Amino acid sequence: MRPEIVVDLAAIRHNVRTLVGLVAPASVMTVVKADGYGHGMVEAARAARGGGAEWIGVATVPEALRLRDAGDDGRILCWLTLPEDVEDGSLARAVESDVDVTAYTVERLDQIVASGANPRVQLKVDTGLSRGGAALADWPALAQRAAEHQQAARARITGIWSHFSCSDEPDHPANDLQHERYRAALRTAEEAGLRPDVRHLANSAAAILRPQSRYDVVRVGLASYGLDPAPGHTPDLGLRPAMTVRAPLALSKRIDRGEGVSYGRTWIADDATTVGLVPVGYGDGVPRHGSNAIEVAIDGVRRPVRGRVCMDQVVVDLGGELAPAGTPVTLFGPGAHGEPTAQDWAQACGTISYEIVTRFGASSARLVRRYVDGDRD
Repeated sequence: MRPEIVVDLAAIRHNVRTLVGLVAPASVMTVVKADGYGHGMVEAARAARGGGAEWIGVATVPEALRLRDAGDDGRILCWLTLPEDVEDGSLARAVESDVDVTAYTVERLDQIVASGANPRVQLKVDTGLSRGGAALADWPALAQRAAEHQQAARARITGIWSHFSCSDEPDHPANDLQHERYRAALRTAEEAGLRPDVRHLANSAAAILRPQSRYDVVRVGLASYGLDPAPGHTPDLGLRPAMTVRAPLALSKRIDRGEGVSYGRTWIADDATTVGLVPVGYGDGVPRHGSNAIEVAIDGVRRPVRGRVCMDQVVVDLGGELAPAGTPVTLFGPGAHGEPTAQDWAQACGTISYEIVTRFGASSARLVRRYVDGDRD
């Protein structure tokens, strides 16, 4: 075997199907930005559609066009448009391909309208994340301009949306504040004459933990891939992690007491032991912050990483055993066979599971991505 990322498409279908049942009558939008959080954008979108996702969400215009080129003809929402998208014709292609494109400003709204006949446009209001979206002070002007375009049949305003900043902390006061600001923005839009097809506010954590925020659509990214969007708060829904990362052991050998492992000798053997070389490193997605912190699994037994994570390899403590070269090593997976999970790695590295899976799939050119179907294979 070679180092690989194994993605179970059946797990994605199952997760989306579970979320569809949970949030009904709201519809589900599965987010597949950043190459499907590392799982593969096109394949993840197809699996999500198979699980009942009515919408697919992407960040960039090129991502939306890639889905269209791959044959996805369902509803797609894109929320990051750049001046280059206007200049190189990508925005016009997206409009022609019936992609819902998001506007944050009057200027960008006018550019979208000028890019094609009667485009599908969604408006985003910034309710407190201070990222994308119209500032509250600018929202009335954007809503009014959108209403003018719609009344003149120059655009279809299909949605109004926003995004929580703290939905993974259900008791955080920002959640109520943002929700009230969103309600106020909807009232302003209605007063301007807008009647959008869909309203959406909830991401994965809010979709699960804050039912009052579901509206017409919920945007679920991480939960679609079976990972917990709010560790410590989320009920067990039976979601199944879809990604497993595996590699063969390249070498095992004995080291004496007092020997150091890897750069900087940040780990010194207290006793004689054996170590194994796993041919993946931070160049493949293993966080360097995982040095002396993360674990892998060999034959269902967890083995700690010793020393610093290198660009192409990590060293693990085999506890005296000498496993032969080629022995399969599971870096992380669903956790059903004793292996660490992406969440385990995230906790060890002081980050979130979003980053763990995304950096593997989106950054590594050396790991083969292999798809399986747990319902059939």
